[in-house]
Formats: sequence, C-alpha cells, structure tokens
Amino acid sequence: MRHVPKSKRRKRPERPLIYHAKQLPAGLYFLATPIGNARDITLRALDLLASADVLAAEDTRSLRKLMEIHGVPLNGRHVIAYHDHNGAQARPGIIALMEQGKSVAYASEAGTPLVADPGFALCREALARGIPVTSAPGPSAMIAALTISGLPSDRFLFAGFPPSSQGARLKFFASFAAVPATLGFYESPKRIHRTLGELCETLGENRPAAMCRELTKKFEEVRKGTLRELEESLRDAPVKGEIVLLVGRAEAEEVSEADLEADLAEALGRLSVKDAAHEVAAKHGLKKRDVYQMALGMSGK
Repeated sequence: MRHVPKSKRRKRPERPLIYHAKQLPAGLYFLATPIGNARDITLRALDLLASADVLAAEDTRSLRKLMEIHGVPLNGRHVIAYHDHNGAQARPGIIALMEQGKSVAYASEAGTPLVADPGFALCREALARGIPVTSAPGPSAMIAALTISGLPSDRFLFAGFPPSSQGARLKFFASFAAVPATLGFYESPKRIHRTLGELCETLGENRPAAMCRELTKKFEEVRKGTLRELEESLRDAPVKGEIVLLVGRAEAEEVSEADLEADLAEALGRLSVKDAAHEVAAKHGLKKRDVYQMALGMSGK
C-alpha cells in the first residue's frame, strides 16, 4: 500500500451545521420542542437555541440533551430552570436579564410552551413590561393527536389536565358536556381508566373517543371507540406513557321524560339540587333552567 503524506491526505468534510447562529434582539423567544422524536424540532428552533444570550427551560436536562443531539453548543451559556415549583423565584431574574438587553429562549420539557406548561406567567409579565415576545411554533401533542384521531377537527377545545379531587373532576367533566366541539385532555396512565369511567358518567358512554399514547415514539398507539369501549379495554390491561384523550362533540339526542327523571333522581341522591340539575342538563344538552325547575319539583322544595 502506497504511503500518502499526511499533508496530501484528503480531509474528511466537516459535518455541515443545520442551524444559523446570529445576534438576536432583546426579548423572550418561546420555542416548541419535540414531544418524542428528536428529529421533529424545527430549524428555526435550533437557530434560537444557538443564538439566544440566555436559555431557560422547564427541564434543563432535556434541553441540554436535545442540543447535544443536534450539535448546538452551549458556548458557556447557563441554562436557567423555570418550572411550576420555582417560577415565582426565577421569573424576576429572567425579566431583569431581558430588561438589560439580553435575548432569552424558553423551551418546554416537550411540545409548545404555554400548552400545559408554566410559561404563561413569564409571557404575561414580559408583555406587561413592554418586552417583545416571539413564538417559534412546532410540535404539540394536542394537535398531533387531533390530526390522527379521526374526530372532527374544525372546532376543538383543549381542556388540559383534569383536577385531582373526585368532586372537582366530575364538575370539570360535566361542564364540557354540551360543548359543540371535540374535547382534548392530557392524562396520566395511572388515572386514564378512572377518567374514562367518569367521562362515561358525565358525558355519556356512547360518545366517540380516541386515546392517543406515546405520540411520535416507538410504541405510538391510537385506540378508537366509544368512551365505554375504551374504558372496558383498560380494565384489565393498564397502559404506560403520555396520553392525549380526545372526545367527540356532543350530538343532539332525544331523551324521554322518564329517562330524564331517572337521571335527576340518581343525581339528587348525591348532589345538591343546583349541581344535580347542572350535571343532568349538561349530559343531555338541555337548558339548565328547565332541568333545574324539574329538579326542584322532584326534591319537594
């Protein structure tokens, strides 16, 4: 084999950069990050990560890992943690940096900032102080689920995470019963079966639904059916991973007076007249005033 002098050896071409670092004006830059697959990040998000004077993140480890995957260097910049538990303490410092002329890029742990994310208070205070706020759109678990669910997407409502206490959950779900839109909830795998049961109780077990799990990841799964069918499928087979639950819109239904009285009697057995009327009216898409009058008559008040 002929020896080739080191000086004449062909150099391996360097990996081209897929981001462009540039000077950013002072302000707050919200950027969406992948919800699973790291390749779902946008080029603009990478530009912001490479260019911002200061980086802030809901989860600093996740952001550092994402930057490492895409070859974006920190270059000595500190990543500030900003999450639900330290927002009140961290916010003044971040605001001060922007008022001093710094650009701050903020990233959620996954997905779009402010969607089930602590960035809202930071955004509101920045705007109140006249600091420019910019969004670099990208991945969102809610939109990804809606896209593949097969449920109507012309009108939808994102309801976030349900509350934890039993009474609050039932009222929370019942408040959406008559909404003429596809409903979207985020839920943990530990509570999804309970949630489906409560939705059957408050919205009606025949509502169409889709449970979208581990979106963009290796074990992505979409289960479709009625609320009752999904609830039954999880009784003896718990699932893992991050879940988006979508529920189809309320359809007009004919309800007999006997069925209405039966639902009211059951609700009055555990709720006040007002709450019982509210729950039953929402369940059947009826006017609350009419159902309240019926409930008053049945309760003898």
